[in-house]
Amino acid sequence: MREEYELEVLERYDIEVKSTRRIRGAFFCDTNEGTMLLKETKISGRRAPFLYLVLSAIEERGNVKVDTPVFTRDGELLVTSGDGSVYMLKKWYQGRETDIRQESEIARAAVEMAKLHSELRQGVTGTGRNGTVRTGQVCDVQVRDGQERNRQEGNTQGDQVEIPVVPAGRDPVEEIRRHNRELKKVRAFVRGRVAKNEFEYLFLDSFEKMYCLAEAVLLRMENSSASELFEESVRCGYLVHGDYNYHNLLMLRDGMAVTNFEHMRVDIQVRDLYYFMRKAMEKNHWKLKTGQRILESYESVRRLSDEEREYVGLCLAYPEKYWKTASTYYHSNKAWLPEKYVEKLEIAVRQNEEKSDFLKKIFHVTL
Repeated sequence: MREEYELEVLERYDIEVKSTRRIRGAFFCDTNEGTMLLKETKISGRRAPFLYLVLSAIEERGNVKVDTPVFTRDGELLVTSGDGSVYMLKKWYQGRETDIRQESEIARAAVEMAKLHSELRQGVTGTGRNGTVRTGQVCDVQVRDGQERNRQEGNTQGDQVEIPVVPAGRDPVEEIRRHNRELKKVRAFVRGRVAKNEFEYLFLDSFEKMYCLAEAVLLRMENSSASELFEESVRCGYLVHGDYNYHNLLMLRDGMAVTNFEHMRVDIQVRDLYYFMRKAMEKNHWKLKTGQRILESYESVRRLSDEEREYVGLCLAYPEKYWKTASTYYHSNKAWLPEKYVEKLEIAVRQNEEKSDFLKKIFHVTL
């Protein structure tokens, strides 16, 4: 039944679909205009034009391959199917996911990230459904209590373009404070439980050490340039991918494609570098050589400032996986404890010990 709805959605586009096949969570389409992907999305109708403008501008410049959304024949970017699901059709590529255990591919991904960051600092210029649109950089972004508001104005060339939703991240210091408060909330909850399970005993046993580390990172972050970096990023409208990991990077015969920009926002750009490094280093047991190569590959395109390097190091030092596992457990159904919760907590504690030498030698971070 779901396949019928998806085929119904494809009929809304002014393309000839030659063949289709289902892949993980999406519909792979061979069309007369090339390979495309039809995928269910949670992006709002207000954000879709922003996504299109940024990606079409990058596509037009040709330095980074991205999955630009495609308009329907009625000029829409989103289509609602008969069962109420919302879909977006995007340009796609013949390739495979990046192998996170292959150092050469990780290095290529770091180079591509730096190229993308350079692209995301440029003005938006793209060809829209009704002609060419040109805008300046994202500007006048305001963040209030974690809720984002913004306004985008066009420049003197072309029509004025209103982009209603350009989300922004959080001040990194405030974000860590929030995480630490939640860790204490989880501890209070677990302490109050009469009949504790394996996860809760493990959490209480490891809490003091992990929380002390979290507070030490917060203190360093408060005395760093992190908040200034964030304010500059908001003021200049610097965009990040928001989910830069190996699942969203396709290895192609002629390079690499970066996909799935649904989490794109205004933020400190090296937040992407931190996230990618954490995922890669966790898979590679915090191997010094691998981490150094990631940084060198990124900096072969875009040099890091001392403030950016310090920020990445402190983000990596924070026990993010520990906080995330505890938070997920706290908001879950406690009546049933999946084994993966205990395993994830054990890994989070163990990996925190593994990365201490890495942080000291690569980022000169000692806590």
